[in-house]
Amino acid sequence: MTVTVITRNEGARLSACLESVSFAGEVVVVDSGSTDDTVQIATAHGAKVTSTGDWPGFGEQKNRALALATKTWVLSIDADERVTPPLREQIMAAMARNDHAAYSVNRRSSYCGQYMLHSGWYPDRIVRLFKRGSARFSSDLVHESLQVQGSVGQLEGDLLHESFDDFEAVLDKTNRYSTAGALALHSKGVKGSLAKAVGHGLWAFVRTYVFRRGFLDGKLGLALAVSNAEGTYYRYLKLWLLQRR
Repeated sequence: MTVTVITRNEGARLSACLESVSFAGEVVVVDSGSTDDTVQIATAHGAKVTSTGDWPGFGEQKNRALALATKTWVLSIDADERVTPPLREQIMAAMARNDHAAYSVNRRSSYCGQYMLHSGWYPDRIVRLFKRGSARFSSDLVHESLQVQGSVGQLEGDLLHESFDDFEAVLDKTNRYSTAGALALHSKGVKGSLAKAVGHGLWAFVRTYVFRRGFLDGKLGLALAVSNAEGTYYRYLKLWLLQRR
């Protein structure tokens, strides 16, 4: 199995990620200009490291990593994700059975130190294990998806996602992802407006906190719902401002 990871300045989190997939026969890391010790850490863990001078977006960068894989099975993970022992056993058994082209896993994400069990964050089923040649990532700048040719099975066990260590990380990612999201919407011809920004933001809060039962995640469930609302509002606001220019 080949594990693929794309990185940029992930020195603080990469070791834990790579240690969790030490059972893989091959690890491919595609780095986009890290200025910290990301490349050195990846090399120390025996990964095949390739550095790129540009950033085509998450989807295409992951396809670059996929193109370098040589094993029959590929597991694509991010530097802030960890494979738990139960999931590792599920992965090994699935590859031995060989009864699907790809498999989805449960992703359990943390927000400011708390793993969220509701709010639409869990179980966050996402396809990550697949046969090489049977799948390819979409070309989206952000929130890319894996396009699979063939049947998709389900694995148990969690993929841990250390998504936001603190609120500074929340603000940073909200800014970066809302910009990328606005550009993606603009490229698809979506029209923005201030009313759309407000409306989509309010709906994001209601969907997260009420319909996806974010209130069951306690105080941080409320904080997450507000963050989701802000990220959505900023995405459509940036789209509107971009089109005004």
